[in-house]
Amino acid sequence: MAIKPWYKVATPREDLREGRPLDAAEFAVHLDHVRDGRAAVDYQDPERFFERTYLTKSLILLASQVIRRLAGEVTETSAVFNMATQFGGGKTHAETLVYHLAKHGPLASRWTGVQTLLLAAGVSAVPAAATAVFVGTEFDSIRGRGGDDGTPKRLTPWGEIAFQLGGAAAFETVARHDQEGTAPAGDVIRDFLPKDRPALILMDELMNYVSRSRKSGLSAQLYDFLHNLSETARGQRNCVLVVSIPASELEMTAEDQSDYDRFKKMLDRLGKPVVMSAEAETSEIIRRRLFEWDLRAVGQDGRVLLTKDALATCNDYADWLLEHRQSIPAEFPVDDGRRQFAATYPFHPVVLSVFERKWQTLPRFQQTRGMLRLLAQWVSNAYLSGFKGAHRDGLIGLGTAPLDDPLFRRAMFEQLGEDRLEGAITTDIIGKPDSFAIRLDSTAVDTIKKARLHRKVATSIFFESSGGQQHKEASLAEIRLAVAEPGLEIGNVETVLEELQTNCYFLTSHNNRYRFSLTPNLNKLLSDRRANIKPPRIEERVRAEVQKVFASQAGVERVYFPERSNQVPDRPVIAIVVLAPDQGLGDAQTLPFIEQVTRDYGNSGRTYKSALIWSIPEAAAGLLEEARKLLAWQDIDEEESDRLDDAQRLQLAQSLKKSERDLREAVWRTYKTIGLLGRDNQIRTIDLGLVHSSAADSLAGLILGRLRQDDEAVDAVNANFLVRNWPPALTEWSTKSVRDAFFASPRFPRLLVIDKLKDTIARGVASGLIAYAGKTPDGRYDPFVFAQDLDAAEIEFSDDLFIVTALEAKKRIEPPTLKYLEVHPDHASVEPGKSLAFTFKGLDQHGQEYPLGALNWSATGGEMTEAGVFRAGDEEGDYTVSAACGMTRATVRIGVKRQETDPVDRRKVPPANPGINWSGQVPPQKWMNFYTKVLAKFVNSGALTVRVNVAVSPPGGLSAQQIEEFKAALSELGLASTVDG
Repeated sequence: MAIKPWYKVATPREDLREGRPLDAAEFAVHLDHVRDGRAAVDYQDPERFFERTYLTKSLILLASQVIRRLAGEVTETSAVFNMATQFGGGKTHAETLVYHLAKHGPLASRWTGVQTLLLAAGVSAVPAAATAVFVGTEFDSIRGRGGDDGTPKRLTPWGEIAFQLGGAAAFETVARHDQEGTAPAGDVIRDFLPKDRPALILMDELMNYVSRSRKSGLSAQLYDFLHNLSETARGQRNCVLVVSIPASELEMTAEDQSDYDRFKKMLDRLGKPVVMSAEAETSEIIRRRLFEWDLRAVGQDGRVLLTKDALATCNDYADWLLEHRQSIPAEFPVDDGRRQFAATYPFHPVVLSVFERKWQTLPRFQQTRGMLRLLAQWVSNAYLSGFKGAHRDGLIGLGTAPLDDPLFRRAMFEQLGEDRLEGAITTDIIGKPDSFAIRLDSTAVDTIKKARLHRKVATSIFFESSGGQQHKEASLAEIRLAVAEPGLEIGNVETVLEELQTNCYFLTSHNNRYRFSLTPNLNKLLSDRRANIKPPRIEERVRAEVQKVFASQAGVERVYFPERSNQVPDRPVIAIVVLAPDQGLGDAQTLPFIEQVTRDYGNSGRTYKSALIWSIPEAAAGLLEEARKLLAWQDIDEEESDRLDDAQRLQLAQSLKKSERDLREAVWRTYKTIGLLGRDNQIRTIDLGLVHSSAADSLAGLILGRLRQDDEAVDAVNANFLVRNWPPALTEWSTKSVRDAFFASPRFPRLLVIDKLKDTIARGVASGLIAYAGKTPDGRYDPFVFAQDLDAAEIEFSDDLFIVTALEAKKRIEPPTLKYLEVHPDHASVEPGKSLAFTFKGLDQHGQEYPLGALNWSATGGEMTEAGVFRAGDEEGDYTVSAACGMTRATVRIGVKRQETDPVDRRKVPPANPGINWSGQVPPQKWMNFYTKVLAKFVNSGALTVRVNVAVSPPGGLSAQQIEEFKAALSELGLASTVDG
């Protein structure tokens, strides 16, 4: 089940829900204002004050002892309390609490938590007491108080305290001391203390008064008065003095510090030091002050009881930490995680602990008041953002701090004591539309974008490193814990950190520890340098890197960035042609350029079209940007490294290596498309997919691997391949033409290792599939090797050396034997009693003429002479004539028939035809049949002559390129390449 957003479980107080501007004064109570009835309602109304106050152990201890002493009990109590707490740590709040108790006496019993105080004090009711409040920041000894309002004029602290305790009568006791500025002694003090009721004297912000009154001598008199008052109170059974002396130590002069030490030593000796709030109780203090809770839902320890939804959220967060306990700080009590989250709900525990762990030692940090002010604005902002539908966070996490709110930033800078961090926040985190963390979130993958992880991580670093103050840092484990939430992919934290390191201007890191600084980091230097890198330098660096990536590859040439066709060699060897980075696949001119260079070589047609493998870049913007970055890093290294500290030099070295690696990878990613001549004689492209440098030793090697995979390139072929693809019109095939076919014809795969073709020919010769022969000028084969071993090293690629079909080779090595007899005419007609001469010819097993001796003739229907003359008998009919030579025999048919009496119908047996001629147009689909059925039987006779008349007249005419290709093809076949037109 989805976690319920915190703002639907916990309800902030009304002013926070309404987003009313908050000021530090909201959390800085003034005792004088409370006494005069001028304080804010949360402090002025005692019932409301107690509802919003969590009774910490220190508050219970102080209040119960004050009640007990006012009730006249002197055991286990003290008459003097020294509030020894950090500036802003809740001292005045504690004084206000005991003031309300003493002022209202028994009426206080019905207020929230008072019964707990009475139980601790061991009394049944709070005694009503006379109260006096002296606040050093308010009282002015020159102007004094009263005198114009019907009350006596008071010029000193002792005069003011006496008047508040007993009115004009009590003041009269110290009137002269007040007038002369002399501290009263114990006898006088006892006289103005009330005799009929207890007395509570509260003194706050003494150091302010001491500092202002030093020249007049009243500061020394105040010391004496405080000393005397403390001694007197200790001697009374129902008088209590509560003193708070600290000012901000940051603002003390040397004299202030000396006086502070004197006052503190005296009060520590005479009174009881009280530390107001412990870290473990801060969360409940804040929860009571900032949220509205059901007062009935409070446990015995005074803590608010959480609802089921709140507990479910705490459990889910704690379970996530258990699952990832190895990734978070070891000091976080993972096994007690549920209680930790429950103690701080709706805050993530880190939100509160960061102030105690990292901010507490900052000189200007006000521990309780400062936290309350920041968290109040934080809660108000998060609540309004949540209900506007912006986010559904289960807890208020450290990374959700509203750094985009100028009021929040101002309050935060006051606590940090450093307002120069404005630029770091608005540049790197949030506050401007182009702040790096915000921009990175907007372009991140959905899981990171929805989690606002760049913003959360950057904000967490800022708080964990105290804004970079005192060189505090945020560890990787602390960052993980700060952004921890159910469903978070923990690996995304490192991803986000890497992005922030790469982009932010004020974020520094070392050994997985991060902090923000006032000084711009190397990224800022990089940004400035990048802007000054000129395009020619970038292009030069990119081209150099491209050539480096296309490292040498055996058997393959590389041609870089051609601009004209004659810059690409026309040779029978695979050439990877690398286009310039600006000739991207998306450029409309790129493919036409590839087509033109593949077809042409200068002013002539290109012979070895299949030899060209094109490496085509994608859009080069990313590649150019990586080169710009590398050049900028190199410039920084050369010109500014002396001004860097050791950590920055180390980062610079790492950045240089990374940038070099990134540029190399950018080349691999960019040159991911290859182009080549397809089997349809058209340029086709192949997308290599998502490639990277680990895929092969070089990009050229990767391309060749893909060509092998697609059977576009092979290391070798077998001899059967040559036999299957033998040109039908040839019985002998020059070795040069064989080699060239692998780089000129798209039907042939490209040969990666040309010498392997020699091995193929040698094996084919040895196996009797082909013969290897040289040809002499008179047409004889010499040498001629067939069906015997042949060393591949002896084979050459030349126009004068051939491979010969096995059939043709056998003709050269087998002795001729009579295979066929041919008798002409193969059928005839003759009149009875007439003669007809027959001719004959012998053919061997290869279809060559075989010399014959005498034949044995025989016939039916007549007689045969040894010379092959048939003399017909008198009987008409159909008869046969046979000739035999050894076991070879041939028979023809002959008809004996009388001629018709009509001379027009008388026919003679036609003589043997000396030859035939034919001309006509053969459809393209019948060309092969025409050769097989008509021409093939005459090929070996030596008497066949074929003259071809080719006419090509397409409707649109022929281009110069097509004509050149036509002529080149004729030349490859050894034919005249002259054409008309």
